[in-house]
Amino acid sequence: MMIVVFALVALAVLALLVLVHRWLWIRLVRDTTAPGGLPRRIGTSLAIALPLLSVAALTTGRAGVPFWLQQAVAWPGFLWLAVLLYLTLTMLVAEPIRALLLRRLAHRAPSEAVPAASGAPANAPANAPANAPAVAPAEAPAAAPADVPAEPADRGPSRRTIARAVGGAAAAVALGTVANGAHGVLRGPTVKRVKVPLAKLPRAAHGFRIAVVSDVHLGPVLGRAHTLRIVDAVNRTQPDVIAIVGDLVDGNVHDLGPAAEPLRGLRARHGSYFVTGNHEYFSGAAQWVDHVRELGLTPLENARRVLPYFDLAGVNDIAGESEGQGPDFQAALGDRDRSRPAVLLAHQPVVIHDAVRHGVDLQLSGHTHGGQLWPGNYLAELANPTVAGLERYGDTQLYVSRGAGAWGPPVRVGAPSDITVVELASYQA
Repeated sequence: MMIVVFALVALAVLALLVLVHRWLWIRLVRDTTAPGGLPRRIGTSLAIALPLLSVAALTTGRAGVPFWLQQAVAWPGFLWLAVLLYLTLTMLVAEPIRALLLRRLAHRAPSEAVPAASGAPANAPANAPANAPAVAPAEAPAAAPADVPAEPADRGPSRRTIARAVGGAAAAVALGTVANGAHGVLRGPTVKRVKVPLAKLPRAAHGFRIAVVSDVHLGPVLGRAHTLRIVDAVNRTQPDVIAIVGDLVDGNVHDLGPAAEPLRGLRARHGSYFVTGNHEYFSGAAQWVDHVRELGLTPLENARRVLPYFDLAGVNDIAGESEGQGPDFQAALGDRDRSRPAVLLAHQPVVIHDAVRHGVDLQLSGHTHGGQLWPGNYLAELANPTVAGLERYGDTQLYVSRGAGAWGPPVRVGAPSDITVVELASYQA
């Protein structure tokens, strides 16, 4: 049954994408170019090739094709998805403007038409007798058929000119938005600092810093250079603990091991820790758990570590349930001393209610990307209790990072990437 539902949803999404691409082709190619011309042929070819590249970018990774081919299709394919989103939004906004301009053009056109003369020929002498025979000129040009009006003088914009102006403006806005969003991702995440008071935290732990890194999404687009930027940014904050809360990779160790290698350089006084996200299970979670351990990180697979001032626990992502490796809160938190504060690393914010039941003081999560591409934040709100930032649920606080990378298009709009330094505060300080 679930397979049938998935197939129907996939077909509906595919049909919608086909309709959107056809509408954009009509507005941006057919309405702006002459039939048979080179610009129309180029525009039509792009309207076919770009969505095919997007499908390839989404599917080649899981199909196991060579990594170089994944990289070749990922950049144009994923970037087109971002351009498609904002091109569609801007064209929808521009559609009423286009209709208004075309209406004004239609109202002005009749007043510019030149009425055809009736009666005597235009070259007949004004004083010729009424019964005098008309003398045709020696070489009179053939008269135009009565049903073909003479072409009016060009006194204003044509339909094609209006289509070009509206389409060009919409394309400029969409491309500018995507370019700015891509620049924000590729220059690396910014560092945010958030102070979180914990009731049980002893005075000696006041100011304890946890660097939270989530949703790096190393893959065919973001690679080793992006990892280096993140490692440098984290180390500059001089954290006491580093917490990587899932979705580190989109691919296997063979392809992405070199991209993850700079993680060896992470430095924190009390160590670096890792929990799985849903994308690790798409990529092969077991191989990545082993590999991050080789890189010097400590995986917390439904496990806990006793740090000097609090307990640090981590649970597997809920995507692991399909492999019998889902979150086990009892294993991670069941037998601990509840007089000590507990900080939980869990990729998805939706497990916050389990954290509340197990007496967690602070949960650190990612997964949402803050929506990544506006207006995606509104969709993220439907599936997550918190999309970004710090919120309280009973006696438990939840902090959700927007992530240090990007999934799919290397673009963020309205949700800049970040590394968060959570500074714990004691009420006794």
